[in-house]
Amino acid sequence: MKSSIHPQDYRPVVFSDEVAGFAFLTQSTAQTSETIKWEDGNEYPLVKVHISSKSHPFFTGEEKIIDTEGRVDRFKARAKAAEERRAQMAAKAKKVNAKKATKTEK
Repeated sequence: MKSSIHPQDYRPVVFSDEVAGFAFLTQSTAQTSETIKWEDGNEYPLVKVHISSKSHPFFTGEEKIIDTEGRVDRFKARAKAAEERRAQMAAKAKKVNAKKATKTEK
């Protein structure tokens, strides 16, 4: 095996899933500037994660929507706006067809 290709800076690090309210302490080389005081009273580097075993559907067996960047809300807003435009276009077409029908009857 080649020497000096593996990281040498393993240290205790806390990974925190704030959405699920879950954190765990493990060894890692992940770099971060944040720290947290852990249950044992010591201070450790903190890495915030979006998904953990407490929030991932594969591990929980249930589907949760975790939207930290607002993508779901933006999608729902676009879908609502599209539906409103469709309704307006249908109403406008109905009105035009009604005018055409009255002209042909005369």
